[in-house]
Amino acid sequence: MSSGGEMKEDCHGWAARDPSGLLSPYKFGRRAVRSDDVSLKITHCGVCYADVVWTKNKFGDSKYPVVPGHEIAGIVQEVGSNVHHFKVGDHVGVGTYIDSCRDCEYCGMYMDVYCSKGAVSTFNSIDADGMVTKGGYSSYIVVHERYCFRIPNDLPLALAAPLLCAGITVYSPMIRHKMNQPGKSLGVIGLGGLGHLAVKFGKAFGLSVTVFSTSISKKDEALNKLGADNFVISSDEEQMKAMANSLNFIIDSASGDHPIDQYMPLLKTSGSFVLVGVPSEIKVHPISLIMGMKTISGSGTGGTKETQEMLDFCATQKIYPEIEIIPIEYINEALERMIKRDVKYRFVIDIGNSLK
Repeated sequence: MSSGGEMKEDCHGWAARDPSGLLSPYKFGRRAVRSDDVSLKITHCGVCYADVVWTKNKFGDSKYPVVPGHEIAGIVQEVGSNVHHFKVGDHVGVGTYIDSCRDCEYCGMYMDVYCSKGAVSTFNSIDADGMVTKGGYSSYIVVHERYCFRIPNDLPLALAAPLLCAGITVYSPMIRHKMNQPGKSLGVIGLGGLGHLAVKFGKAFGLSVTVFSTSISKKDEALNKLGADNFVISSDEEQMKAMANSLNFIIDSASGDHPIDQYMPLLKTSGSFVLVGVPSEIKVHPISLIMGMKTISGSGTGGTKETQEMLDFCATQKIYPEIEIIPIEYINEALERMIKRDVKYRFVIDIGNSLK
């Protein structure tokens, strides 16, 4: 991991100081660029529910002041002497982690997010030099080049930002569980920041996609804007029964508490149910899994190699998240709106034009 170094007190950001989660302007230091580092001027940062979790200390481990943000897109402004993959002016993204041991089994597979010694999160984590990491609600960031991702020039920076967490969080398990096989069927639970991208990936992979929601108001968007093939109200028993044994995969992006046992009969034999949302608990009757050889698995974000593959795939296929661009001054209202699920489907902060 990285070691200590000189720090410059020239980074402008917005931070929460206490569990109220209220963010306000904050000036702090970033380390000087080391030989393997990339410094990027942040142009855009996506707003993720993780930003609410740690600004409001929902897990009890917030290290104030918290500068959130881990869907970062920007332009390289300086590189270290040993950096070979990036140059000044390149478009670059940074996701949910900014360091790992680079030596364990998982780092060896470029799955650094599952580093045996623990990946260092982009914000509210302790870096190897003992400093608390600070995220993308800021004017620039300094990161080891391994944790930077090239954003193709034809992928707009504002649209690339949400891919660094929301995008890779659904793309990674979809690839791992072979949800990229044309002609198969996918169910998507929840139509938020993650779910809407799961629908888009599913259609790009050639799948038949069914969206499950408790809200009929999502039907038109799901079918006509996002291109889903089917829409089911999950509380409607008749609609659910009609879907029995019809799906190869289900990806569950809903974070609110919801019953998942009702979805198991919808899977075909040997079907896979993948959890990427974070409800407070899940309950499944063992017979739901045993009868039909079904599996439930979880997934975090994704590794360094597959994140780059996803960005390239999105650029080629023109898979863009649906976003609402906001100035940094609107962030407190945006976080409250996100809690109320009042966003279609991802806020992106225009850091470059609003953070001075």
